[in-house]
Amino acid sequence: MTIQTINARQAAQLIDNGAVLIDIRSNDEYARQHISGAKCIPVGEMSADKLPPNTTLIFSCLSGMRTQSNAQNLSQCACDCGEIYLLDGGLKAWKAAGLPVSGNGKSTLDIMRQVQIGAGSLILIGVLLGFFVSQWFFLLSGFVGAGLLFAGITGFCGLAVLLAQMPWNKA
Repeated sequence: MTIQTINARQAAQLIDNGAVLIDIRSNDEYARQHISGAKCIPVGEMSADKLPPNTTLIFSCLSGMRTQSNAQNLSQCACDCGEIYLLDGGLKAWKAAGLPVSGNGKSTLDIMRQVQIGAGSLILIGVLLGFFVSQWFFLLSGFVGAGLLFAGITGFCGLAVLLAQMPWNKA
């Protein structure tokens, strides 16, 4: 089954005619801001039994890249559904078209962006302190790099777990 890409206005028209919009982002991303009326099914939890049969489906993410890169998986999961579409440009295009969005207004950054900022800062600090204070500070950069390598291999990121416990990330 092929998946067609549609723009925000076309998606809104299909939704008005009964299509179901599925947001494939994480629950946290969805809670922060989403297209009004969208149903959240994170791509990692996507399965055929979670999708309504014999219904036109539109899949969306933040920018359209996640839906594009997961198009084959989405197509397989939606094999019992009607027509399947990807929202070109995702939530960003929807907002640019002036269409309604919902969310809790929480303004914190996504956990992975927080990890990137934190890890990058620690590495930079380690390098600067290594050059200007003591070579022992280069170990900080090495430690953070090893942590990122471990996170990439295992899928477990200790810094993400730590950041998720911070007060600004609590609902």
